Amino acid sequence: MFDKIHSTQSTSQELSASPAVSPKASTSRTLRILLTSLVAIGALYAIFSAAITSPQDLFFVTERAQTFVTIFLGIFIEAAPFLLAGSIVSGFIAVFVDQQMLERFLPRQPILAALVGASLGIVFPVCECGVVPVTRRLYEKGLPLSMGIAFLLAAPVINPVVIVSTYAAFGWGTVLIGRIVLSLVIAFLVGLLFYRAAPGETLLPDIEHAHHAAHAHACTVPSPMDPLGTRFWRSLRTAGDDFMDMARYLIIGSMLAAAMQTLAPQAILMAVGQGPVASVLAMQTLAFVLSVCSTVDAFLALAFTHTFTSGSILAFLVFGPMVDIKSALMFMGVFQKRTVVYLILLPFLFTLLFGVFWNLNIG
Repeated sequence: MFDKIHSTQSTSQELSASPAVSPKASTSRTLRILLTSLVAIGALYAIFSAAITSPQDLFFVTERAQTFVTIFLGIFIEAAPFLLAGSIVSGFIAVFVDQQMLERFLPRQPILAALVGASLGIVFPVCECGVVPVTRRLYEKGLPLSMGIAFLLAAPVINPVVIVSTYAAFGWGTVLIGRIVLSLVIAFLVGLLFYRAAPGETLLPDIEHAHHAAHAHACTVPSPMDPLGTRFWRSLRTAGDDFMDMARYLIIGSMLAAAMQTLAPQAILMAVGQGPVASVLAMQTLAFVLSVCSTVDAFLALAFTHTFTSGSILAFLVFGPMVDIKSALMFMGVFQKRTVVYLILLPFLFTLLFGVFWNLNIG
């Protein structure tokens, strides 16, 4: 009885200590958002009203706006189902997977751990949108940092769906084999480089705290599990939270990708398609900007085979699934900003190196 009273008092103290949002603060925040929106709309109106001086200008602006909306919806609608699938997988991982299970099945040796991480896409077949919430949940369960990085970069290519779609577009040959091998190698190398990195310097604080807690409680006796039905519905609720949390990055990334596709002169990229170095840079830039899902990007790359070098086609198929605008923003929901920069630059440089080598020696 005393324990119940003490627990009730502790709970009431915690609730009273937690910061409550006052009605004045909520109203002030709403007013700031409203005023900011009005200022932004006014600025856009002033800019376009000064720029539009003829019906032709109005037609051009309207056409660009329609193009932006079409591209944005195309990217978002294409990626949202895969983000939902990844969120569902992450929800089941959160409920049904624990640190002891990871310790039992995953290797501890650094080289083997990075290699296994690069191959986990066969077990978790998710694209570049769905892999981010899955990786975050695995980190919260205590997955080694290097293994998670390798999985994050390789899984969008090293999974059955993407392998089959690449085979359907290019058949059995150098493009399919090169895409698989280069994706594995680059993800393995980047993951290995993060082996010595500390989780506290790499992951966001809340994820690092869960990661540390998973290791701290790895040897404790597991508590009795809830019924299967209860755990199933809890996993779906967790999946919904993960989806809503990552959807904001997907929306912002899709808007940026649509804006760059609408405004960037892509004809300049097409003009440099035959240089051994410039073609690789152009196709990497195109992959980053277009933000096409890895399950269908092979058919888009097929359209460039008569214009660009084979090394640049491989660079498009390898770098695009690893990093594009929307996935780079989604990384910020897992990693600190400095780590996100590394996760963009390292795959970019490795892909550039292998793509140029392919053009000079193989392609």
